[in-house]
Amino acid sequence: MCPPGASMGSVLAASSPNPPPAALGSTATGLTVPPGFGMPPVSPVPAQTAASAGQQAEDGLPNPGTFDECHRKCKEVFPVQMEGVRLVVNKGLSNHFQVNHSVLLSTAGDSSYRFGATYVGSKQTGPAEFFPVMVGDMDNSGSLNAQIIQQVSGRMRSKVAFQTQQNKFVNWQGDAEFRGEDFTATVTLGNPDVLVGSGIVVTHYLQSITPALALGGELVYHRRPGEEGSVMSLVGRYTGSNYVATVTLGSAGAHASYYHKANDQLQVGVEFEASSRTQDTSVSFGYQLDVPKANLQFKGSVDSNWIVGATLEKKLLPLPLSLVLCSFLNHRKNKFQCGFGITIG
Repeated sequence: MCPPGASMGSVLAASSPNPPPAALGSTATGLTVPPGFGMPPVSPVPAQTAASAGQQAEDGLPNPGTFDECHRKCKEVFPVQMEGVRLVVNKGLSNHFQVNHSVLLSTAGDSSYRFGATYVGSKQTGPAEFFPVMVGDMDNSGSLNAQIIQQVSGRMRSKVAFQTQQNKFVNWQGDAEFRGEDFTATVTLGNPDVLVGSGIVVTHYLQSITPALALGGELVYHRRPGEEGSVMSLVGRYTGSNYVATVTLGSAGAHASYYHKANDQLQVGVEFEASSRTQDTSVSFGYQLDVPKANLQFKGSVDSNWIVGATLEKKLLPLPLSLVLCSFLNHRKNKFQCGFGITIG
């Protein structure tokens, strides 16, 4: 079963007995590819302001973005947990090709090394958007993640991604995304096997109702020998001048988020999640504080399970060097984790 608002990456991970960690990026706006495993937007879709919403009302409804982006604005203010010591080195070999090395030293889990490569083509479709994009990385155990993204036409984009774990083929998926003037439709096919009659199909649709309001839905259908089922979710998102409120409801549960930008330095977010399968609910509060003069970014969070987390990132300009400190404390389990990261390039 797929929880409401889950991306196709999580759907495939749930269908695999031992899925490898997703470590690929999916942006076509440059050679540096951040973590994530979703379809990149055809064009940037910033939060609507009151002035821009009024102007777009005269010209027509805006494109609402994708279904997977509905809760993203809120999630970005929360810190990402990291344990151990991580070193990342990015090296641009040309205007189209970049490689990166990542070393993780951990006491709680296995230490690992990953080598990644990114290629960006010369076909320009928009500001800082070039295609095709090919991204891949491999760790020291031989597990591979790779994806190819291509702009088929001005409104259609496709992606093919696959994952292997050591010498076993684990997951593969194909995405097709179409963006109209005021809607976005996406179809994803994952792990199809015609011989045994198994696979996963995910469809997304998001429609602008007004310049600020967007409604849509997600349908997940999965089939395997002896098992067949589907999950449907509905989403509503309202974008104000400095806030975004989103609610997702489905048979698997509910997910609500609220993002608020207080000023240029402070952003806050609140999330509520309820699962009908596990009968669990949780509430999380997160915030992001930026200090541009000091090149500092601080993120903190606390949830109803009494897990407190924080990350501090410092950019050592003009050097291409960033330092990250991370700590998470679970009061109920009396468990503490901390991490330190260095990014060069």
